[in-house]
Amino acid sequence: MIDQLLEFDTSLFLLLNRLGTPFFDPFWMLITNKITNIIIYLLLLIWYLQMKGGKASFLILLFIGLLILMTDQTTNLFKYGFERLRPCHNQEIADIMRIVKKGCGGLYGYFSGHASNSFALSTYFSLLFAKRYPKLKFALFFMASLIAYSRIYIGVHYPLDVISGALFGTLWSTCFYYVSHKFCYRFFPKVSLEL
Repeated sequence: MIDQLLEFDTSLFLLLNRLGTPFFDPFWMLITNKITNIIIYLLLLIWYLQMKGGKASFLILLFIGLLILMTDQTTNLFKYGFERLRPCHNQEIADIMRIVKKGCGGLYGYFSGHASNSFALSTYFSLLFAKRYPKLKFALFFMASLIAYSRIYIGVHYPLDVISGALFGTLWSTCFYYVSHKFCYRFFPKVSLEL
């Protein structure tokens, strides 16, 4: 069963990865770039801080820092726990796939840190902005999906790596949001994190 799933995952990766063309490579390299991701979520954070201010600003900086730290560390635990080679390190498919990015990254790729971080931050900001800007979540999850797909496009993650990372980031962030909300309610009853 697992072998069949991994075989399907490899086939799907090759299909999606080989859809790329040199014309679109710069776009996907821009999307996958960590600097682009940092700028997007930093702008969201600045927007939130500008609207909220006060103790909520300090708390949200703390919570977002903890959220990123936890998703990063958990992703590394999974990568070194499962030890699944990235597609670009898999010699069986190296000759038939497109590698867009120079330098493949670490040896192991299950699951995608880009996908888990982008979906975690999109989820967290969606929940923070939900009352005032309920439609913002569509733009945030669209952006997170582009970031996740870019990892397949450039040849550094399988679809299962990306889907697992996205699910983990979303679930982890949802739980983390409610824990941080309870923490604020318990220790800072006059502070609301939502806009």
